[in-house]
Amino acid sequence: MKPASISELKRALAPLPREDLLDACLRLAKFKVDNKALLTYLLLQSGDEAGYIDEVCAEIDEQLPANRLIHKKTLRKIIRTMDKCIRFSGDKETELQIRIHFCRQVIDRDLHWGRCRVSENMYFGQLKKIEKALEKLHPDLQYDFRQQMQGLDRA
Repeated sequence: MKPASISELKRALAPLPREDLLDACLRLAKFKVDNKALLTYLLLQSGDEAGYIDEVCAEIDEQLPANRLIHKKTLRKIIRTMDKCIRFSGDKETELQIRIHFCRQVIDRDLHWGRCRVSENMYFGQLKKIEKALEKLHPDLQYDFRQQMQGLDRA
């Protein structure tokens, strides 16, 4: 079965009564954890973006290891969680704050990759994503975020 396009879904949802929309949303939330997480963000957390950022940053802090060696499996899990939360928000400033927080924690905790080049490349990939998101912001905000980024480009 081929899924319908977004425009087709929008046309189909527009005439539905409130109760049917509510049922559809609840059924979506029951099928997949990501749908439930997105619905939680949209309904409960989107009004308080700063609180959402703090919550995501606290989750990143919990997932980072206490010892100085970070494994690529752990790093992949953290980045996957981070990307999902950033995708929910869709705001470039939120993306930058979360990614910069992650990179800052890696530097501040003095985490090492060992001999794993993959982990190092994942970290530098985050720096590239930060640079790409910075280009889309107002120059004043770019300056502020670049100030926060100082010292993150260590190997």
